[in-house]
Amino acid sequence: MIPALAIARELRDAYEVEVRFVGTARGLETRLVPEAGFPLELIRVGQLKNVSVATKLRTVADLPLGVVRCVELMRSFRPDVVVGVGGYASGPAMMAAVLLRVPTLAFEPNAVPGLANKLVGRFVSAAAVNFEETRRYFRGARVTGIPVRQEFFEIADVVAKDGPGSARRLLVFGGSQGARVFNAVMPQIAKRLLEDVPELRILHQTGKGQAESTEEAYGASGADPTRWKVAAYLDDMPRRFADADLILCRSGASTVAELAAAGRPAVLVPFPGAADDHQMKNAEAFARVGAAELRVQGADDVMGSFLFSDLTGLLLDAGRLVEMGRRVRRLAHPDAVRVIGQMVAELTGR
Repeated sequence: MIPALAIARELRDAYEVEVRFVGTARGLETRLVPEAGFPLELIRVGQLKNVSVATKLRTVADLPLGVVRCVELMRSFRPDVVVGVGGYASGPAMMAAVLLRVPTLAFEPNAVPGLANKLVGRFVSAAAVNFEETRRYFRGARVTGIPVRQEFFEIADVVAKDGPGSARRLLVFGGSQGARVFNAVMPQIAKRLLEDVPELRILHQTGKGQAESTEEAYGASGADPTRWKVAAYLDDMPRRFADADLILCRSGASTVAELAAAGRPAVLVPFPGAADDHQMKNAEAFARVGAAELRVQGADDVMGSFLFSDLTGLLLDAGRLVEMGRRVRRLAHPDAVRVIGQMVAELTGR
């Protein structure tokens, strides 16, 4: 939803376009779209991936009705272009646009497209993607990157820190929901990590409902309490990125785009339950060019050993952190939203 809203604002502000969203009642769009000042139409469509057979059957039954509803909406609204950003509503809306011969643009932030974009990929007019290897799934694909807040691009490069008084800072976060594996493993290795990396500071975002238990685990570990901090949520993430020398996180599309914009080295632990294993593909794309380290999630005791090795190795190697920061910055796309806006404008033929 964050890139979708950025694209909508660009179209409205730069091209004076009237934008209407199509979504479902179960998504974040019901809150975020009205808050941003855009109208929202709802359709009924469910999940097909990682759900029960009964849910899949209901979704298959609802899908034609969703397409019919989108056809009705488009005949009423008469859009010049339909932009699909993935998600439950995107498939029916893009199918309806193809049937009505309305120009379409697919936006795909992950290295491997989700189900909705896979289904319509060969029928769309054009596509905006984040990775070069993703172009093969679409007609007219262009690598644009993901719209990211300008504040991330304004973060200074990682600098080498050596000697007394050069405190290292590690940021740990698993998105707004947190990551159970980080909350379980980091307290286990915190004491050794702080002992082995002089003057290290750890800031750990846990997600809702997990801060208290994680803080207790840190306390019980014996780690110096003046050198770690736990919070359920962190505000002003560009500032948190700027303060960090290394980041431990998941590898969702928006997260890796923000890492690139900020030029921050990271240890990426893909969420193993992500649809189509897209987080693994995102992490592999970064690791392949030396922009991040990839660590596959395993049992907590095994993860503790591996993460301790990964983190100490990087935190004690100032030159490597600087080089990783340079490499990840090369993957950034500061003009992403402007270029996507241009692609949409071109599809109107105006």
